[in-house]
Amino acid sequence: MSRQLSSGDLLADRRYAYAEACLAEGDPGAAAEMASQALDLAPGYAPAWFLLGRAREALFGQSRDEADRLAALSAFERALDLDPSDALGSRLHRAALGGGDALAAMSPAYIRALFDGYAPRFERHLVDELGYCGPALIVAALDALPGTPPVCAPQHFSNVLDLGCGTGLMGRALANRAGRLAGCDLSPAMLAQAGRTGLYERLVEADLVTFLAGEPEASADLIVAADVFIYLGNLTSALAGMARALRPGGLAVFTVQSPQEEETGVVLGADGRYAHADAYLQAEARQAELVVAEMRPAAIRRQKRIDVPGRLLILHKHLIGTPEMSATRQP
Repeated sequence: MSRQLSSGDLLADRRYAYAEACLAEGDPGAAAEMASQALDLAPGYAPAWFLLGRAREALFGQSRDEADRLAALSAFERALDLDPSDALGSRLHRAALGGGDALAAMSPAYIRALFDGYAPRFERHLVDELGYCGPALIVAALDALPGTPPVCAPQHFSNVLDLGCGTGLMGRALANRAGRLAGCDLSPAMLAQAGRTGLYERLVEADLVTFLAGEPEASADLIVAADVFIYLGNLTSALAGMARALRPGGLAVFTVQSPQEEETGVVLGADGRYAHADAYLQAEARQAELVVAEMRPAAIRRQKRIDVPGRLLILHKHLIGTPEMSATRQP
């Protein structure tokens, strides 16, 4: 219901369209008025409540008036009541206003809806406009590893898992190094494009934690996640799932976004993406009994022509009978 294209009332739909136009043109006051008029006619229309919340949020950004913040929160909460799966993303906006759990702000339904709509232009926008290079960075990091145990990267991985595979950019980067390649993603539209590459033996529509839980224990030689954890706040279950699915000696390689300022935990940024501090990543890896073999700075994309600070991590499931590494290799 939350993604419905029409409220069922033609006049309400017109008011809603006017509200969208006003907000796009930088007039949140008029947008709030038009959205309110739409809701007078169609009070159960979740997108109009969400739009009212966005307008009030923009007004709060201008006024810093607590009344505007509370009005925005109220509108987002009403939208969430009508859209409990949160395909619209009300929790994300609510968290930005100081309401709700920031670490649970991105629902699977929101991410699915976001990327289903993004799929047709995903690669062009990500690579050409944002300078995205996560897959290339991951392959280069693997190539730079030594060829001897306890941490080494063979030229060929028998069983590879690609978490949040999207349209298959990571699969293409690993095409000559993967035997069996399986991917997961929440977006059916993204998976359809990944399927067209012909590189994946399996593609599963699932969140990455559920996908990892369904994999045979100690079966994967390599698990990759390129620019995926920016949509996941708490990484405890993800890293535990990786540890379970990796065979001894296997590698997990992924990129994360880093906080702009010195932090120790997880931050939901103004860009609506999660940033994970180094200390948090090291602690979560230890809890999952994975060894941080390498943690290096990595700018995996640009935002407003500025590199977004991040990290590339290589985690290692230590071989049975070998001591765990205690030091993190830095470039």
